[in-house]
Amino acid sequence: MTISLAPEPLFHIGNFIVTNTLIVTLALSAIIIAASFAMRSRLQLVPKGFQNVFEYVIEAVLGLVDSVTQNREQSKKFFPIVMTIFLFVILSNWVELIPGLGTVGVYGEHHGENVLIPFLRSSSADLNVTLAIALISVFTIQFMGIAAIGAAKYAGKFFVSPFHKPYFIGTFVGILELISEIAKIISFSFRLFGNIFAGEVLLIVMLNLVPYFVPLPFLFLELFVGFVQALVFAMLTLVFLKMAVTETSH
Repeated sequence: MTISLAPEPLFHIGNFIVTNTLIVTLALSAIIIAASFAMRSRLQLVPKGFQNVFEYVIEAVLGLVDSVTQNREQSKKFFPIVMTIFLFVILSNWVELIPGLGTVGVYGEHHGENVLIPFLRSSSADLNVTLAIALISVFTIQFMGIAAIGAAKYAGKFFVSPFHKPYFIGTFVGILELISEIAKIISFSFRLFGNIFAGEVLLIVMLNLVPYFVPLPFLFLELFVGFVQALVFAMLTLVFLKMAVTETSH
């Protein structure tokens, strides 16, 4: 099979192209939503079994969020978006390790060549998906910041009043802040995409060169890298959320 930066199209619905990464994205989203509703419907006042493990994980993650926010109320507000991003990204990263994920498919034409088009592919290896997650993260950061301190004070981080002294230094810093907000989108999306796509390429190469035993260390490496990338994405979102809801004077 060939290595492609772009996701491979499987079929069309009118003019809409359905790719293998889109199928995985929708499947993972459905799994997370279904698991959340299933867990919620089984919650009991006196926890037992898996609910104990679930509550322990929630408390541990909330404690981690508290270490950044130093405020339990803020932690409860940030927790849903941070945890959702972490769960989706880590599942998207680890899905590439499922046996046969990139090797089971059909032969078809892709960019003018007859190649194997896999039915499923890690959604984190699609720049469209990582860019979408980055946009959601950065948009949430802006929304939370405006909701917490008000539109005027939040805009003051980027646009300095003419009466502010020294005005030119403040304006320059504001421009840098605006650029940094755009850079967050680029950094988020390309970091995740680059690491997972590189891991996907490494696994494909190793499995084709030496299909037995030798690729095992690389599988464990990708397991670790997938966890780290999900943690980095979620923690950076948390840190930027905390910065967004903090007034400039603080």
